[in-house]
Amino acid sequence: MGSSSKKKKEKAQDFKKTKLKVGRAKPKAANFTDTSFKAKSITLKKQSLADSAPSLSSQFSHHLSLLRNRADTQRTESLAYLATVLYSRHPNEALPEPLPVILEKVQPLIVDGSSAVRNNVLKLLKALPRDELARQPSSILLYTHVAMTHLSADIRAFSMEVLEWLLQAIGQEIVSCAGGWVKTLKSFTRLLGWQSQTTGSQGWSMYQQSGVRPGSESKAMIKQMTVLAAFIKAGIAPPAAQDILEAEAAMTSNFPYVDTRQHLLPERSNAFAHLYLFGPPPDEEGEMYQDREERQRIFDMRYLSLIRQGVEQTKKEGGEIGRAAAAIRKAVEEGMRDYIIEES
Repeated sequence: MGSSSKKKKEKAQDFKKTKLKVGRAKPKAANFTDTSFKAKSITLKKQSLADSAPSLSSQFSHHLSLLRNRADTQRTESLAYLATVLYSRHPNEALPEPLPVILEKVQPLIVDGSSAVRNNVLKLLKALPRDELARQPSSILLYTHVAMTHLSADIRAFSMEVLEWLLQAIGQEIVSCAGGWVKTLKSFTRLLGWQSQTTGSQGWSMYQQSGVRPGSESKAMIKQMTVLAAFIKAGIAPPAAQDILEAEAAMTSNFPYVDTRQHLLPERSNAFAHLYLFGPPPDEEGEMYQDREERQRIFDMRYLSLIRQGVEQTKKEGGEIGRAAAAIRKAVEEGMRDYIIEES
């Protein structure tokens, strides 16, 4: 009898509702497992079995290879590391990798879709030595032309920042390299919407007529016209008076050997590239115009009337756009003044 009553109480206990009181903890279940313990471990993200640390050159090459990574953050971090290495090196110290190798991996990122990547590209380019960069103007200008006519407005705006810095750093090399003068002017006319004469048209037109522009488009056009004025000034501006005096002083100091400079070794690499001795000559757009008179001639033939009409049409909008157009007009008039006098 005792055992049967005990079993009845145990069965009834399963269906009995426990009364909870305030301040008392809920009783733990019979199968409760204590999980309050903590496990600690030491993890090394970068493990190496080598006895010595990797050299700076190997790390630099590794981060160059990571510039093709699909992740935006990885490309941004690698560019930041490369720029830090270049900024921290001594001016007389050689680059960890040859400049053509660096430009081959970096310059395609000028048209990268991530703004953080593009900003770090410009920082890295500014860290490169200008004397070595002056020997490779065509390669970096190639992707700048692509960015100037890109579908993305942000990439087009970034191309102006790159070109503006190039003009400040190596302006003469930019306007005199292969494709540096005509192709850049052609990209500017497309960027600004200034069309050349076509069959069945009135000879000149704009993609967007004068009027009220959105704020972002107005700022972008002001930047584009400002850089265009600087580009024209770098290409056809007359030499400064100080440069003329220094040239005359150099000639008189070596009298009677007035042409000594012409018989010295050239200061630029591949000084006879404009002769195209080892290949077919390029078309007019890809040709090198090393002399100011040559740039004036091709500018007068193809772009002078086009840019003048575009400037006059844009000046009607007034404001900052009108002032930017006036800067282009001033650069054109100063650069072509002596050319027009010679032709007349």
